[in-house]
Parts: sequence; C-alpha cells; structure tokens
Amino acid sequence: MNSSFFDLKTYFIDEKVNIFKFKNCYKVFNDKGNEVGSVNQTLTSGQKAIRFILNKTMLPFQLEIKDASGNLQASISRGWTFFMSTIRIDDAKGNTIGSIKQKFKLLKPTFKIYNKSEELVAVITGDMKAWNFQINDASDKEIGTITKKWNGALKEVFTTADKYKVDLNAGFTDESNKIVILASAITIDMVWRESR
Repeated sequence: MNSSFFDLKTYFIDEKVNIFKFKNCYKVFNDKGNEVGSVNQTLTSGQKAIRFILNKTMLPFQLEIKDASGNLQASISRGWTFFMSTIRIDDAKGNTIGSIKQKFKLLKPTFKIYNKSEELVAVITGDMKAWNFQINDASDKEIGTITKKWNGALKEVFTTADKYKVDLNAGFTDESNKIVILASAITIDMVWRESR
C-alpha cells in the first residue's frame, strides 16, 4: 500500500459544509496548510432514506480516506449494531488491518485500537466537553493528541469548532501500527458522531 499519506506527523481535519447533512465529508491538510487528502462517508440512496426512520447509532457506515489525488488509502466501516460497536479498518486493497472497539465511559469516550492480530496497539481517550483526546500506545505511553485548540501559523486559517488537529509524536516509528492508529485518529469525529 502507498503509505505516503500516512508519513505525516500532523494532520488538520476540516469539515466540509453539507446542507442536508446526510453524510460526513472532511478535507485533510498538512501543517503547511496544503490539502493532502479527504475523508468521506459513503451512503447508498437506501441508507440515506433509512436514516430518517432508524437511530443512526444502529446503522452501518463506511468512511473512505483518500490522498490528494483521490487514491484510496484506507477505509473504516461498521455493520449493524445495537450497543458498543466494533469498527473495521481496511487498507486500500480491502484487507483488514485493524479494528476499533468503543468502550462506554460516561462523558469520557474511549476507543481501543487493535491490529489485524487482535493485539492492542493504542487507546484514544477523550474529554468531549473540551474536545481533547489523548493517544496512548499499548504500554500507556502518550504517542499523540487530537485537539481543537492549537498554536502556530495555521491557527488563524482554521478557526471554527468543526476543525481539529491530529498530532503523532515524531518518536513513534512503528510502521505496522501507524496506519491503523492514524486512520482511527483522523476519523475519530465521524466515528464518535455515528456511534452516539
């Protein structure tokens, strides 16, 4: 798989306005403000219609991560669910490379990330009130953050609440787990929205 999209350490995720709000659409930028990709929710006509009838937390969903050229990098999907869901992460060829399992904690969302061998590789825990998340590896060492507040040159470019920043520590070099962790972190807003 071409992993150049996942070679970055910092991602700015910017929600695109969708009048009918049937699906979530986001643009992805690097730390220089250059667009490097997108994340889009794919919905059939039938899925759009059924969203008016059923609670969306029960419904299946699929998110596609693409680079700036429109090449699929990874996808995240969930089937029908009735409680805490398991979400599958696939590479560009459709091979399952990991999963996300949501844990119920009042006002503190927790997402456990596993590799294809079902080994825990990271945990994302958050404070939804302030919209801050911490990414820890399996040994509970912090390897990254997700936040809606940051300093630096791009602070003035992205000013509204529907933008957020994903940072992975430069010292984290485990390539086999990096794609699974970053795919989870980049799509965390959409996964959280579709799961509640």
